Amino acid sequence: MNDAKSGGAAKPVPDARVRAAVSHWAPRFVSNGVALGDFEEVTGALDRWEDWCAAWCNRAAVHEALGREALANGHGLSAGEHLTRAGVYYHFAKFVFVNDVAQMRAAHEKAVACRTLALPYIRPHGERVAIPYMGKVLAGILRKPEGIARPPVVVMIMGLDSAKEEMETNEEVFLARGLATLAFDGPGQGEAEYDFPIRGDYEAAVKAVADWIETRGDIDAARIGLWGVSLGGYYAPRAAAFEKRIKACIALSGPYDWAEAWEGLPGLTREAFRVRSHLKTAEDAKRHAASLSLKGVASRIACPLFVVAGRLDRIVPWEHAQRLAQQAAGPVEFLLVEDGNHVVNNRIYRYRPQSADWMAEKLGARLT
Repeated sequence: MNDAKSGGAAKPVPDARVRAAVSHWAPRFVSNGVALGDFEEVTGALDRWEDWCAAWCNRAAVHEALGREALANGHGLSAGEHLTRAGVYYHFAKFVFVNDVAQMRAAHEKAVACRTLALPYIRPHGERVAIPYMGKVLAGILRKPEGIARPPVVVMIMGLDSAKEEMETNEEVFLARGLATLAFDGPGQGEAEYDFPIRGDYEAAVKAVADWIETRGDIDAARIGLWGVSLGGYYAPRAAAFEKRIKACIALSGPYDWAEAWEGLPGLTREAFRVRSHLKTAEDAKRHAASLSLKGVASRIACPLFVVAGRLDRIVPWEHAQRLAQQAAGPVEFLLVEDGNHVVNNRIYRYRPQSADWMAEKLGARLT
């Protein structure tokens, strides 16, 4: 035994930030590509939040090395799988690690590098793209289902702490149904978070994306859907209210009004919002949160809308999703998963295939 009575040192209790991260996000990590054994081992050895990023980077490096070895041996498919997983791990090293921006950004760069290196080898292949926006660009990943000319496209909108490198498992359900996917980092997200702060009028970013899609001959600009996760579950319906090129929209566990959810948010989430809004104080961030609201906006959503929420959501209460569903002007499907958590990551089988089927129907996709 290793306890006080036997003379051994008791294992320190993890600090509140580590406990919060594990408690709030364990199902998300696993459902989005982290091996359960890795999750348990990495988080089980952590006592201090300050060690979070380095610990996940160390485990990510294991998968990166496997990917580079497979690539050197000519095993492209295996390389793509290993490198994609490494990118997810590096992403989760940085996802809310805003207390050390230099360390966070170094991990982020590795996430981007690993996912980018994987793109030619995954099935279907991915293409890194640059979307013009406010004199710079927004980075994205475009994937197209094999054997389909000019497929409809699902534009995937990130949340507060997600990025395109986390999207592999979410992309797969759409690709399998004959839909292209375009996951991109918008203002305050992923690669764009350093240049562009979070903005409530996210339709500006979606307009830039829709404009870019119209320049492509290989995807159908007349059949664009939006998919948004967590805070992206606010951004997507917000954009659909104003951007009429959007033909269907999925909102996953998004806030109706970010300020109304503010006090119940984890401290790590509030701090990440402050940093990614490029603001100095917590009070500044709280005031800015009020600009992310669907009040007077939800009623302008005319395209078909699929809203998902978990009744057990401790981050964004499910009533926010219900409010959106009740106020949207167009046809709405509201899926409330009784035992679901935030983004229903603990019960992905209850909404991922269902919402992908819905989007395929609304956009007129055909299977490969």
